[in-house]
Amino acid sequence: MFSRWNWVACGFYLVLNICSPDASGGLVQSCGHIIPESPVLALGSNFTALCILNESCLDFGNIYANQIIWKIKNRVVPKEQYREINRTVSSVTFNDTSSLATPLTCNILADGQIEQNIYGITVTVGLAPEKPKNLSCIVHQISRFTYVMTCTWNPGRHTFLDTEFRLRYSWPEEVFPDCIPKGVNNSCTVTDIQFFVNTEIWVEAANALGKAESDPLVVDPIDIVKPLSPQNVSVSSGILPTVLKLSWENWISDAVMTLKFNIRYRITGDTSWMEVPSEDTASPRTSFSVQGLRPYTEYAFSIRCMKEDGVGYWSDWSEEKTGITTEDQPSKGPPIWRIIDASHSPASWTVHLMWKALKPFEANGVILQYEVTVRDKSSLSSPLKKYNVTSTNHTLQLPRGTYEVTLIARNSVGASPPSVLLIPESNSKAPVKNLRTLPKHDKLWVGWTAPNSYVLKYVIEWCLVSSSSDCIIEWQIALGDVQGIDLKGIKPFKCYLITVYPLYADGQGSGESVKAYLKQDRPSKGPTVQTKKVGKAEAVLTWNHLTVEEQNGFIRNYTILYKTIDGNETVVTVDPSKTEYTLSSLTSDTLYTVRMMASTDNGSRTGPDFTFTTQKFGKGEIEAIVVPVCLAFLLIVLLGVLFCFNKRDLIKKHIWPIVPDPSKSNIAQWSPQVPAKHNFNSKNQMYPEGSFTDVSVVEIEADDKKSFSEQDLKPFDLLKKEKSTSEGHSSGIGGSSCMSSPRQSVSDSDEGETTQNTSSTVQYSTVVLNGYRDQTPVQVFSRSESTQPLLDSEERSEDHAGGADSAAQRQQYFRQNGGQDENNIDRPCFERAKQTTHASEGDLVGFVQLQASGQSSQPLGLGMAKNTQEAALSNILQACTEGQTVRPETVEENPLSVDDMPKSYLPQTVRQGGYMPQ
Repeated sequence: MFSRWNWVACGFYLVLNICSPDASGGLVQSCGHIIPESPVLALGSNFTALCILNESCLDFGNIYANQIIWKIKNRVVPKEQYREINRTVSSVTFNDTSSLATPLTCNILADGQIEQNIYGITVTVGLAPEKPKNLSCIVHQISRFTYVMTCTWNPGRHTFLDTEFRLRYSWPEEVFPDCIPKGVNNSCTVTDIQFFVNTEIWVEAANALGKAESDPLVVDPIDIVKPLSPQNVSVSSGILPTVLKLSWENWISDAVMTLKFNIRYRITGDTSWMEVPSEDTASPRTSFSVQGLRPYTEYAFSIRCMKEDGVGYWSDWSEEKTGITTEDQPSKGPPIWRIIDASHSPASWTVHLMWKALKPFEANGVILQYEVTVRDKSSLSSPLKKYNVTSTNHTLQLPRGTYEVTLIARNSVGASPPSVLLIPESNSKAPVKNLRTLPKHDKLWVGWTAPNSYVLKYVIEWCLVSSSSDCIIEWQIALGDVQGIDLKGIKPFKCYLITVYPLYADGQGSGESVKAYLKQDRPSKGPTVQTKKVGKAEAVLTWNHLTVEEQNGFIRNYTILYKTIDGNETVVTVDPSKTEYTLSSLTSDTLYTVRMMASTDNGSRTGPDFTFTTQKFGKGEIEAIVVPVCLAFLLIVLLGVLFCFNKRDLIKKHIWPIVPDPSKSNIAQWSPQVPAKHNFNSKNQMYPEGSFTDVSVVEIEADDKKSFSEQDLKPFDLLKKEKSTSEGHSSGIGGSSCMSSPRQSVSDSDEGETTQNTSSTVQYSTVVLNGYRDQTPVQVFSRSESTQPLLDSEERSEDHAGGADSAAQRQQYFRQNGGQDENNIDRPCFERAKQTTHASEGDLVGFVQLQASGQSSQPLGLGMAKNTQEAALSNILQACTEGQTVRPETVEENPLSVDDMPKSYLPQTVRQGGYMPQ
């Protein structure tokens, strides 16, 4: 416990001992210090520092050197570098100062717990200065009489220390003040100089680690002068069109030095300079005439000067001055070419002459006009045609032939040599061979192999290929001894059509063409693919070629990529000349996605996706199914028809049963008294006595609101009484004498409407008569369910003899009331009434038809006996349902004759000896 408080007290003592002021107002000495104090060290050298403790701190705090800790910038130095010299001194050694940083501190660890800084120093590490090198000086002329000397040198490596440089110079017997650079360490300017005296010049460099001096430079300042450039330069044209004269002023006195000059010139707009030979301007002067210039050309001139003996420096170039030479006659004729259009008529040409304007050095002035002369070489007697043109083209209408065109350019001085163009009737000469192109340095080089014959010159045509505009031709002429030229002004990513024509002395060769690109890029867009035809396992794809503006290069191939929704993509490469391709081995009824890619030498571009679905059935599959089925069906139908034809009798028997022909009926033979066939021409002998001849059916509507009178219903009462007797003699053919099933009657409305429907069944009833005076009963006719209508030929001849009055009365029919309830099973049968002939006469034919009209009716007859009528009605109506109300319809006031009765399919009358329709 005591030891701990002892060290705390020691720590406070050290702090107070270091920081407490003494009585004199100063600081008390610290507990120690470091030797050396703030050293400057050479980079890479060894260094040892000592930390010395004061005895006063040792006596109070019990502090010793073995407790010292060294630190570099708060980083503890390894103890291996420590050395305890005695109990108050500790040293630290660094073998390489390049790792040494600042500050370096000495610290004490009291009682192993409290670290206290004793002292610290700043360590500076650097290099000694090197010897300055490459000392040089130059004297600049500032004005006509003012000169300054500027010296420069190489200061050497960086020292990492403050290094001072001094420029020192002296005469052999006099030393001048030092020149100290300002802001730089490699140059200095001296304003006080003297010519014609050798001066020694050197540079001195010094810092904390040492100093160094450069090698001395001994020079006369006049030998290092850079004079001012000539002033007030002017250019004037001379008498000759190829000469310009220059004049200037010199700003240095000949007494100080004599000068020589250097003259350069260039055509305005060019970047390359030409110089006058130095020997022509090596003497002092103030003017010079430059020769060999181009006529009517603007030149720029510049001049410089230096000491005549060549010692010293050239002045700067003077300000540029320009001048123009005078005009001269053109040095050559304009290059000429033509385009022939023979599309309008094969016998005549439209010749477009075109020529290039002469370059300024060729025109030698302003071209005022062009003279065009055309001579027909196929006709020697043809006169020359001359044209004066101010433009660079001219169009001629010429008959087809061979022509020589001469072109001359004129300026104010004279005319150019003529340019001759031969236009042959046909290009029959040999063309160039192996035409090719090659991009080279942003130019398109066009090369060819010369033909075997001698060629005067070549004409190279080129134009930009476009899908939206015509090809605008540009052209250039090359000499006959060259086999390639560079085309300028060619744009990248554009397609050009290049044609080369060889021109001979006696004709012209045919042109060879090639397409070329200066640079290629991938297409601007991809092809758009569509389907032309889709089948079950194949699809025909079609697309359009990309326009030349979209290609950006030569299309090398097309690539088709297609796949199903969940399948792998299939790739097909197609020749670039094609616009259609058939995909095969596809899956039926499947959705495909297809896209197309166009490729050039520099890349590819893919078009939009397109989808299509293959068909479920292939071509002819549906026909292969339908046709056999149809053929089989037709075969079955044919076999059925043949079968029906062979079995027609059996089928007819079951479907169309044989109905007896009523005209051949032998019903009359059933009676024991069969009279001879009645002669229809004699009404008196139509029927014998004692037999029924005519029977009519009367249809009575059961629910008709009209009622019969009691007198009219008396015959029906009589018939009801005879019912039991008549039922026993009913025929088995049709059942009861009354029809077993209702049938529709033929009716006619009061308003004259046509017949709506008729019964589809013609029925015949069996009528059995009681024997007269106990004679055997005779069957007059029987009932039949025949569906065969009666023949018109079977009608009585007298039915066709009726007049117009009777025809109107025939339209009255008995009809069945349709308003009765169909669900009533007691629906009444159709009632029948019959007409009878008087038995006593035998030759009277009676025909009575009952009709209900209004509130009363009466039976009509032609001399019929009442008892005979009642007996006949009793036999007909004996089978009808009892208890039904029967109302006869009103009978017209005028009785109808037999011939006037209307024809219908009601039960017909059967006569003895034959069948006759009603």
